[in-house]
Amino acid sequence: SRDVNAAEQDLAEMVARLKHRSGNSIKGGLYISCVARGPHMFGEDNAEMQIIQSVLGDVPVIGMYANGEISNNRLYSYTGVLTLFT
Repeated sequence: SRDVNAAEQDLAEMVARLKHRSGNSIKGGLYISCVARGPHMFGEDNAEMQIIQSVLGDVPVIGMYANGEISNNRLYSYTGVLTLFT
């Protein structure tokens, strides 16, 4: 089952870990979310971006929905992929 609260908490925790690993030197980011997550799971078009921005602060991040997300050599669904530029 898909749990909205768990997904929100998981996203916030992962972004916080990435922010810590970057040494707070993030220049910008790109977020690609599965179209099945977005508003279907979180209720708003920009809910995931709001979570990311609340953790990263004043860092420019753009995003889009996709029908499959690529990480390394795998294709995923129901995922979000955040790339940060330092």
